[in-house]
Amino acid sequence: MKIIRTLLFLLALAIVAQYAAALVRDNQTLRNDLVRLHVVANSDSEEDQAVKLQVRDAIVSMLEDTMANLPSAEEAKAYLQSHLRQIEDKANEVLRQAGFTQTATVTLEQEAFPTRDYDTFSLPAGIYNALRVTIGNGEGHNWWCVLFPGLCVPASAEGVGEVAEVAGFPTGLGQALTRENGNYTIRFRILDWLGELQNKLFS
Repeated sequence: MKIIRTLLFLLALAIVAQYAAALVRDNQTLRNDLVRLHVVANSDSEEDQAVKLQVRDAIVSMLEDTMANLPSAEEAKAYLQSHLRQIEDKANEVLRQAGFTQTATVTLEQEAFPTRDYDTFSLPAGIYNALRVTIGNGEGHNWWCVLFPGLCVPASAEGVGEVAEVAGFPTGLGQALTRENGNYTIRFRILDWLGELQNKLFS
């Protein structure tokens, strides 16, 4: 009987260790293999918020086809890094055409993000690679989405899982990001907790 209890205990430990290892892989994937688009408005005025969305639309339109055809996050980051000037020029073109005197600054950096709910999926809090577009003083409400893998365009819940799978996410991570009946999975909640901890250490 004692041997059976010991074997069951060891089996339980092995299952917990395997689950913990999967969560660590998920966390690393989110941190390393996603690139988010983060657009920060000059202010919260109605005009500044409206032009922020115009800048967003122009950049998404400029990049979505290219991002969809890149095979890895590393290549996506390399592409964005080498085209920062062109992206910045596009943002400033939109601002000029809209009659704004502010200019935009575009960088590729790591940022701390809170938990974010989208239409068909959610992202836990944590440190992410981000293409950051700061308009003027950058003191207004911001907007963000996922440039790589390409989730800036609304997708069905099934579509989110497919995009994540193509991007090489670990099995189950895409499903963890897709809410079931509006509820988070346990896997998501643990990832969110880990991300909040990382944000505190990052700040």
